[in-house]
Amino acid sequence: MVDPHSANGGVEQLREYWTTGKGAAKIRWGSPGDFDRCVKHLEPHMPGRAEGYCNLLHKRATGIYPATHAKAERGKG
Repeated sequence: MVDPHSANGGVEQLREYWTTGKGAAKIRWGSPGDFDRCVKHLEPHMPGRAEGYCNLLHKRATGIYPATHAKAERGKG
């Protein structure tokens, strides 16, 4: 995994991994349960902070925050 503190863009590489790369394939953004899968994968790497980071990643990957996404899904049924 990339060192998030490196001066060579490690933070952006991590964001790309989780939003458009192999990490994104594990999460399957935009499908039911995406936020929970994100938290499951990231919690071991950032205990107690994964939910907040996944909230931001969800917005970046889908264009909407998880709460908005969940509300839209409830409205379909």
